[in-house]
Amino acid sequence: MAVREKLWTYEDYFQLEDEKRYEIIDGELLEMPAPSLRHQKVIWNLAYVFRRYQEKKKRGDFYLAPVDVVLSQEHVVQPDLVFVSKDRLSIARDKGIFGAPDLVVEVVSPSTFKRDTEDKRRLYAKHGIKEYWLVFPEERVVEVLTLKGDEYEVFSHAFESGKVCSKLLEDFCLNLEEIF
Repeated sequence: MAVREKLWTYEDYFQLEDEKRYEIIDGELLEMPAPSLRHQKVIWNLAYVFRRYQEKKKRGDFYLAPVDVVLSQEHVVQPDLVFVSKDRLSIARDKGIFGAPDLVVEVVSPSTFKRDTEDKRRLYAKHGIKEYWLVFPEERVVEVLTLKGDEYEVFSHAFESGKVCSKLLEDFCLNLEEIF
């Protein structure tokens, strides 16, 4: 839902004084609804699995929503989970991630389906995010997409059971039973 008729920038966004969550995509300010309890549970389960990996491998840092990812002045998003590799940690600052993280996870809700599967997919590819995970709690599906050229292709996929693996994170796979 657009809040006003103008091109929003990060500076405008930063001046907002209410407690609502927003994203800016193509200069449009979009209010983010509160996630469902199922959505939150999946995020926490994902965070736990990624944290275990982080403690063993120490390849970079993971950040959990809400965290601002400022891709440009007209593109500020709040993915559910973000990974920044160790050699790129300079983009992670106190107020958010300023630049393209290496990996982004979106837990898809019915209210954000188009935004996550189309708008953000296009946006993340445009900004060079190497790996994009789409998690569909209702369907119990996880897709791991990797950037090839300027588009994503499916690298790993699982439905209801089984496991998905990351191309970016060495030796990282998760069983769907761990998150659903």
